Amino acid sequence: MGPVLAGVLQLLALMGALALVHVPVGTYMAKVYSSGKHLRAEKWIYKAIGADPDSEMTWPAYLRGVLAFSAVGVLFLYLLQRLQGVLPGSLGFSSVNPAQSFNTAVSFVTNTNWQSYYGEQTMGHVVQTAGLAVQNFVSAAVGIAVAVALVRGFARSRTGELGNFWSDLVRGTLRILVPGAAIAAIILVACGVIQNFSGIHEVGQFMGGSQQWNGGAVASQEAIKELGTNGGGYFNANSAHPFENPTPFTNLFEIFLILVIPFSLPRTFGVMVGSVRQGYAILATMVTVWLGFTALMMWTEFAHHGPALQAAGGAMEGKEVRFGVGGSSIFAVATTLTSTGAVDSFHSSFTGLGGGITMLSMMLGEITPGGTGSGLYGILIMAVIAVFIAGLMVGRTPEYLGKKIGGREMKLAACYILITPALVLVFTAASMALPTPPHSMLNSGAHGFSEVLYAFTSAANNNGSAFAGLNANTDWFNTMTGLAMLLGRFLPMVFVLALAGSLAGQQPVPVTAGTLRTEKPLFTGLLVGAILIVTGLTYFPALALGPLAEGLAS
Repeated sequence: MGPVLAGVLQLLALMGALALVHVPVGTYMAKVYSSGKHLRAEKWIYKAIGADPDSEMTWPAYLRGVLAFSAVGVLFLYLLQRLQGVLPGSLGFSSVNPAQSFNTAVSFVTNTNWQSYYGEQTMGHVVQTAGLAVQNFVSAAVGIAVAVALVRGFARSRTGELGNFWSDLVRGTLRILVPGAAIAAIILVACGVIQNFSGIHEVGQFMGGSQQWNGGAVASQEAIKELGTNGGGYFNANSAHPFENPTPFTNLFEIFLILVIPFSLPRTFGVMVGSVRQGYAILATMVTVWLGFTALMMWTEFAHHGPALQAAGGAMEGKEVRFGVGGSSIFAVATTLTSTGAVDSFHSSFTGLGGGITMLSMMLGEITPGGTGSGLYGILIMAVIAVFIAGLMVGRTPEYLGKKIGGREMKLAACYILITPALVLVFTAASMALPTPPHSMLNSGAHGFSEVLYAFTSAANNNGSAFAGLNANTDWFNTMTGLAMLLGRFLPMVFVLALAGSLAGQQPVPVTAGTLRTEKPLFTGLLVGAILIVTGLTYFPALALGPLAEGLAS
């Protein structure tokens, strides 16, 4: 079997698996967030934190819950790293320095999981499990909660209430992420991923010295790392490490975990607004872009210039022979079109155009299918933009799901789509203009610029992957990427929740002959076009200086 055919078959198997679970998983999540009953364990948690799960919140109250919970998470994780040297189970590692502790705390709380450190040489068992793994669960649950609040904004009318943040957070964690991750962890352990709390031990002699590895609760962390679209690896090599991802099957299974919740949430959206066809229109948009980018990535990597490379099956530099070009390409697109950031190959070693595709995937806003929750609320914002464009073309007040899209709604949507590009471009420009930050670049020219552009694209979009050539473990990059992650996570949430509150307070508009049918293929095409055009116009100059210049020169 040739490598191209193998890659295509993997893609088809992945599509089949996702199609099988779309309806049951999506419907189940809709029931989770619509149920009026509370589990016993949930009641204990509500009592412990002093929350009333049955009280409804307006959007400012919901936002205060999101920000307060996240602030406590940043503080707790920061202190846990700073105190690591005196904690049990630290494996002898010292406390993490302040700049890196800040960066890592922000990274995991914002669901970014950007790592400017070697995991197996920096973090002990306590920080990994009680700190990083816990945030993998709750940061993903926060994203889903905000998405559900926006869906309620579309579904409800003449009310300013969007549900209860604490109830949504606890339900998402206990009813969706914990059982899903438990099942996934068992499968990963059965397939060879390690799960233990062993200390550091030597594994052999190499080049006159010994190589040391430590064990860890890798399978359980790997499961939620992918299921929650987090991406932070237990080891520095991330999902290219055989302890995290030992076989081609686990590689495909981990891609499935990355995509299963984002691709199922459109079903949740359709059920909650009372029209599953609306959910299928959003799903069709996501699938169209995902398949297009995956096909383009596989073509750029398999068709690498040079007969020797083509004879070897494509550009294998930086790729694991266990997964090949096909598996690596599918993984790279899945991890950058979502907010995952996990890698099973080095994106910096991809072809110039291939590296550009990973960057463009993040620049879309990670909405096709996007991260857990963030992908759904991001694409719904783009749907609002799309119906506004359609309204301008026919001279009619735009409507979406029975809600008028007026000046207030458009201002909030516009702020949402502008904030992340502004963060990416401003931080990249500052890093290239100042004398010290460029010293962190391994390469010069277009590829070196791509390293910096990739870093801030990844941080501001809460992705977490990186071009490996950049030394990001400096005070400048730890601080600036930390700020980019914070602003890129929570400023968009402000606009999302404000929009949800505005929509929930409206009175439904009756459907007429002039209403744009947003469940039809025409709207799906309009939405795909709006996504690509908005991103292309915003980022094209920066891409032309980096990956496009490198790709055309090769």
